[in-house]
Amino acid sequence: MLAYIPSPSQGVWNVGPFPLRAYALCIIVGIIVAIFWGNRRWVARGGRDGEVLDVAIWAVPFGLIGGRIYHVMTDWNTYFGDGPKSPIDALKIWDGGLGIWGAVAFGALGAWIGARRAGIKLPPFGDAIAPGILLAQAIGRLGNYFNQELYGDRTDLPWGLEIFERSDSSGFTSPGLIDGKSTGVVYAVVQPTFLYELLWNVLVVLALVFIDRRFRIGHGRLFALYVAGYCLGRFVIETLRTDTATLLWGIRINLFTAAIVFACAAIYVVIAPKGRETPAEIYHPGSGPDPELSEDPVAGFVEDDAPVEAKTTSGGTATKTAETTTKAAETKAETADTKAEVAATPAAEAKAAEPKPAEATSAATEPADVAAATEATPVAPVPTPTDTEEAETEAPTDSKLDSAAKPYRKAKPDTATGGDDQTV
Repeated sequence: MLAYIPSPSQGVWNVGPFPLRAYALCIIVGIIVAIFWGNRRWVARGGRDGEVLDVAIWAVPFGLIGGRIYHVMTDWNTYFGDGPKSPIDALKIWDGGLGIWGAVAFGALGAWIGARRAGIKLPPFGDAIAPGILLAQAIGRLGNYFNQELYGDRTDLPWGLEIFERSDSSGFTSPGLIDGKSTGVVYAVVQPTFLYELLWNVLVVLALVFIDRRFRIGHGRLFALYVAGYCLGRFVIETLRTDTATLLWGIRINLFTAAIVFACAAIYVVIAPKGRETPAEIYHPGSGPDPELSEDPVAGFVEDDAPVEAKTTSGGTATKTAETTTKAAETKAETADTKAEVAATPAAEAKAAEPKPAEATSAATEPADVAAATEATPVAPVPTPTDTEEAETEAPTDSKLDSAAKPYRKAKPDTATGGDDQTV
């Protein structure tokens, strides 16, 4: 006798007046997992902690609304035609019925709004949360298990799923009764297509994590791989499902959607920029964290021109590496300028500044007040030992600078010979 997989006896538990629905719980758990894991991946890429939750506040409601809209549009007759439900049932999201295509499309729109408000670029943000989103979808598929829905045709495979008849308080019996309880009567043994999709999603999640770590891709390409991978599996699984769906030319409409979205995602993977964004590139200009003001900057990321504070373990004052480097560069520049000024003094200029014999004689015999008046004239002053000493006094007092400039400085005039004893 084959050991088939049994279905849960019920999918709704009443806690007082409040109905506790397994389908809703699975969706909530999936959202929490996606936010938690997505936040860790976002911070690892250089993002700020908590920003995934800020964006999720916009993305989750948009995703739920979009998923419901897609479901109603593709099952229009169920609610507005000859189907068993009325138009008001289209608003009862707790009864099941979310189209993943609409959820991803509208969720992306909500994420764009939230990311734009936070100054975040959407492609790198999508890469960070892609594995978490797909894992959330896998968790959400457990809700279909409790609701006894989205299964395939009858089968005798060992992993076949038993679908039971369910009845409600009024005595109505049906295998598709979400609020009912199992009667113990097996309605059919079917292929658990929801389980196939769950396992496929987990497999793609593992592949995304491996690809991301191995090739470090970015610019939205990992998110596109998530979409393409999901569509590939969904296309195959959709051919096994027997639940009611809208047909287009005799083919389930979700097959067309999976094929078109897969092609678009694959094209994006090919044409998108290669490589991965740096932490500075995942934000719009002026919106990212400032490494200079951040107490805990991202490891391995330092702005080229931004000073980074280095904290001392004793609690003393912090020094800035960039500021120290700048001071050292200025000192070297002053040294080079001093050398250039000394070396650039041409011998002709010194010779032109020397007094003629007659002028030198008269200057030596004139009183001090006459010499002072002569110095006030536009004629260039004669370089004297006092001028040279003053120049030496004005030079930087740094020992290294003085040592470097000494070989190029003119020596004092030789008063015995009248010539200059130069050191070269």
